[in-house]
Amino acid sequence: MKFLWLTVSLFFIFAHAVADDIDNIQYVVVADPYIEMHTGPGKGYPITHVVERDQEIGVMKRRTDWYKVRSSRGKEGWVSTEQLKLTLQPSGLPVDIPAPSLEEYRTHRWEVGVLGGDFDDSTSLTAYSSYTFSRHLSIEADITQIFGNSSDGWVVAANLTHTFVPQWRASPFFLLGTGIIHVESKSTLAEPDDSTEQVAIVGAGIKAYISERFLLRAEYKNYMVFSSKNDNEDVNEWKAGFAVFF
Repeated sequence: MKFLWLTVSLFFIFAHAVADDIDNIQYVVVADPYIEMHTGPGKGYPITHVVERDQEIGVMKRRTDWYKVRSSRGKEGWVSTEQLKLTLQPSGLPVDIPAPSLEEYRTHRWEVGVLGGDFDDSTSLTAYSSYTFSRHLSIEADITQIFGNSSDGWVVAANLTHTFVPQWRASPFFLLGTGIIHVESKSTLAEPDDSTEQVAIVGAGIKAYISERFLLRAEYKNYMVFSSKNDNEDVNEWKAGFAVFF
């Protein structure tokens, strides 16, 4: 049954993968004497190009308070929100700069979050970071601390995650991953039975946009622990928490 689940997972992940996530471009006209384009989203990045008044630029995407733009000559760079507010729409009307919204959530790249839950009847706390490299696919790294009655431990893992309908406010996802689990026994009556083993991970969950830059995440994971004693073990984990995106 587990091999069937793994096969179906791979099919859905790669059947919906796309090469690039191309954002809709909005065009505006420079109203100030000029606008400066930086190499990255911050004042600390050098200025590589200047677009003069009355020239048109295409706004590609937003990262915090900076926007990636493209000039009519094909030059790309980043401009601040303050500069973009001084541009005009092609119709001559002022440009409306929205706050982070559901639309930005749909096109974000990075997530960081914290989740808590149950790991095989023990309490777990997870911190994760995720980078979305296509419309449906993202790669994640997470570390989980496990607090049990008879033992403690941790898991470090890397996951490939497929979000089925990223344009929805709440969207299901599926993940495959691998990592390492370390368990430390609390027993003082016998020789501690500590271990470090490799794990394979399959899981599913849902992510839901809340407001501003916050989202809710809930997930289930099944761990296959490959024991050095040739006694492989299944472990289940349920958890939920919050994350921010940018």
